[in-house]
Amino acid sequence: MKLKEVESIGMEEKEQMKKEAGDSDALENVLYHVGGMGLYQRMLFLSMLPVGIFFAFIYFGQMFITATPQQHWCHVPELAHLDLETRRNLSVPRVEDGWAQCAVYAANWSHVLHDMQPPEPGTPTVPCKNGWDFQLGDIPYHTVVSERGWVCEYSGYAPLAQTIYFVGSLVGGIFFGWMADRFGRVPALVGTHLVACVGGLGTIYTTGVWDFIFCRFLVGMAFDNNFMMLYILVLEYVGPRHRTWVASMATALFFGGGCLLLPWIAYFISDWRKFLWVTSLPMALCVFVPFIIPESARWLASRGKVNQAVKILKRIEKINGTKIPPDVMDEFIVSSSQTRQSRESLIDLFRSGPLRNMIIFMVVIYMACAMMFDGLVRMSEGLGLDFFITFTLTSATEIPSVTIVAIVLDRWGRRKLTIVPIVTAGTFTLIAAFLSKGVPQVALAIASRFMINMSYTAIVQWSAELVPTGARASGSALIHVSGYIATMMSPFIVYSERFWSSLPLLILGGTALLASSFAFLLPETMGRPMPQTIDEGEKFVRSHTVCGKAEDEDELKYEKQKALIT
Repeated sequence: MKLKEVESIGMEEKEQMKKEAGDSDALENVLYHVGGMGLYQRMLFLSMLPVGIFFAFIYFGQMFITATPQQHWCHVPELAHLDLETRRNLSVPRVEDGWAQCAVYAANWSHVLHDMQPPEPGTPTVPCKNGWDFQLGDIPYHTVVSERGWVCEYSGYAPLAQTIYFVGSLVGGIFFGWMADRFGRVPALVGTHLVACVGGLGTIYTTGVWDFIFCRFLVGMAFDNNFMMLYILVLEYVGPRHRTWVASMATALFFGGGCLLLPWIAYFISDWRKFLWVTSLPMALCVFVPFIIPESARWLASRGKVNQAVKILKRIEKINGTKIPPDVMDEFIVSSSQTRQSRESLIDLFRSGPLRNMIIFMVVIYMACAMMFDGLVRMSEGLGLDFFITFTLTSATEIPSVTIVAIVLDRWGRRKLTIVPIVTAGTFTLIAAFLSKGVPQVALAIASRFMINMSYTAIVQWSAELVPTGARASGSALIHVSGYIATMMSPFIVYSERFWSSLPLLILGGTALLASSFAFLLPETMGRPMPQTIDEGEKFVRSHTVCGKAEDEDELKYEKQKALIT
């Protein structure tokens, strides 16, 4: 589950309080009496601060260790005693936009040194054979790319490592999801941070391509999962009325704050190995989490560990200075052993035509948002302005954009807050593709990032509200995995800039506009009860068209009977 997806928990469980009996209803009743946002919940909210910052480090740290200095040329050993500018002027042919980066004159360097003049312009050139010289201007320190010469014919290594990182996120999502269900949320939370710590520190000692990629795969396993585990835990202990706000602010303030902090850690340290020490080693502090963060009361109750769940709830009661009526606690204890499990699954969703279409449309929109979000971040390096400032400005959009969504989501609706921002983002991105690099292009990229943040946040809640309760976990997981697949493609979309500078922006903008059309085919969920069963979900989806007009009821009944016959 993507970290923003949990923002839907508040509305989901509020409906379940009204419609469902059992453990969920009883636990909500306990939380009502213990306090929905008391001192204990505020302490839990603050505990998300370091984890949110770590999530930003895990997500974007690789950008700052594989950043490519824009000015680099072939290294000529015979000229190594000269200064960088002189070496370039004597050995590198001029091209239309500056100096050739992947070719050098095939010259007699003794003659060149004797005359201190470059070869004639018609002199044949050859590919770089002795590595490259890098001018440390836009990137003020050597990175993995500059140290190991991952440019020219080797320039695909960095995006490949980023893609394998996202493959790791898929594996990590499956593994840590299983671990959370089997051993609890807290052990999974500890595990994600430990594997990120090991992968980050291991990266420091790599010497080649494949050991580097393996270590980034390990770090990728923690991507999203490290924050999601604590995110869910905190929201489970927060009252329904406060969950959307807590979820949004945790993302905006803690993850957004980490994004703002990260580039300047890299800039002032100016050493990619020390940078990894600073951003990876503190994650080892997660071993103290079990002494600070409570296990999920829902998970404990579902595993028959009711006494432990009661102990945690009593602790919250004491810290908040509230009182749980004995009959309410007794109801929770009794109902915990009678939890009803739904038998509906993802397969049932795809057996229903309307729900199958709904899932497909949601996957398309979600993939476009994920690709746009990740692609715009990764293009910070090549927009023509300072990499660190551009990254900071685009990251600064996280806090205001998510805050706006938290305020207006229940007023304007999910569909409007998905369609309008993604169309605007796509339009801005397409316009930026035809502008020269510099301030105008960066300004439009920042505006696009602001808008896509809003769409991303809105569609996460929208998708969770459309999927029926019985298949909500598996349906949301499918949509979530589609986002991982989209982010796997974004490094290569950005890499396509090497063939045509406008191509990445055209791909991102076109994808956003195309995907937005699918949102018109989905019903608005604001103010409507969420479907609890496949039948309710099918009826809800089919009863709305683009204009919001319900289909003819007799036609619905006829198609139902026809489906049963066939």
